[in-house]
Amino acid sequence: MPAPILPLIDAVARWPERGALIGLDLGTRTIGVAVSDPDRKLATGVETIRRKAFKADAARLLAIARERNAAGFVLGLPINMDGSEGPRAQSTRAFARNFSGMTDVAIALWDERLSTVAVERELIGMDMSRARRAEVIDEHAAIFILQGALDRLATLRIRSGSTRSSGSTPPDC
Repeated sequence: MPAPILPLIDAVARWPERGALIGLDLGTRTIGVAVSDPDRKLATGVETIRRKAFKADAARLLAIARERNAAGFVLGLPINMDGSEGPRAQSTRAFARNFSGMTDVAIALWDERLSTVAVERELIGMDMSRARRAEVIDEHAAIFILQGALDRLATLRIRSGSTRSSGSTPPDC
């Protein structure tokens, strides 16, 4: 049975209370990968995968998940500023559908609007060269995406006393 692909709020109910999450920033040429600590407080970069073929990319992601004992995946969903979904979001959803057939771990979709822009500004602020930014931007975007999801989960825990809340919180993507 394929893994469920859900909004973050619904996916958290499928994950154990503890365990690392893998954050992904899917690009056309690369995949930025980040991982959280088992308590889901801090996201750190893992690597940038140069995309080859889907099966090779998925195999590498699954290997990282096994190495980190991952409880779930968080994929950045590039929604347009007006809330619509364009070709990049459709591509992310297609990747998630294909990837779900290779794992039984729930996959969360998280709104990543402006994540790359925010990371680019931060790297420029650090006076990083254009060439160096190109090397690290996808991994940093994955960190940004995953940290945003972790912060949202922390807010839900504070509000409800548990990540297993439902109903009273606004919908998330």
